Amino acid sequence: MILHCTFEELSVLGAAAERVLHAPDAGGVAAPPQVMADLEALAPRLTGDIGVQTLHEVQSIQRAGSFLLEDARERADAMILEQHPAAEAAVVAYFEYAHLLTFLDRVNRMGAQMKALIELMTGEAPTESGARRVSFPD
Repeated sequence: MILHCTFEELSVLGAAAERVLHAPDAGGVAAPPQVMADLEALAPRLTGDIGVQTLHEVQSIQRAGSFLLEDARERADAMILEQHPAAEAAVVAYFEYAHLLTFLDRVNRMGAQMKALIELMTGEAPTESGARRVSFPD
């Protein structure tokens, strides 16, 4: 399946992923190890629409996207409180959050579709091995 991404989403995803991946080097708080691995796997794919073959891949993108979304929300909140809701940095932070929100919504809908198809094909809820094994070609 193809996960369509806008230029703005890819730009925000790339910048947010780099910020989180380099946070430990800059004295920031590190993401959990699984999220770091998910971000490391996602970052090189942020060049255009993303081909997603399995539910396992979607789940990895969901974990990474959820972490980035929460980080963006916290950054937007901080900018609004530190400056002003209409300050340029606050507006930029809001739009970063909004782009991540719309991206993650599409990822979540794709995951729900894949889960439904796996359940339809196997007659049961997706298992970890099913999430890796059942493939959804482009």
